[in-house]
Amino acid sequence: MADRIVRVYQAPEVIGFSVSTIYNLLNPSSQYFDPSFPKPVKIGSRAKGFRLSELEAWIASRDMADG
Repeated sequence: MADRIVRVYQAPEVIGFSVSTIYNLLNPSSQYFDPSFPKPVKIGSRAKGFRLSELEAWIASRDMADG
């Protein structure tokens, strides 16, 4: 079964962060950059999304780190 793709604008519903925060997590020059945050996948000529399983794994890893 293929992994579900969550569009960038749908990701806040999954992880609870705004779209701008997601872009900050992806931006190496941002103070909020997180190299462990899942990289988006290209799903069209101008569209990107995230694999739902990767977002869920990232959330789980943060829950474990927080304690």
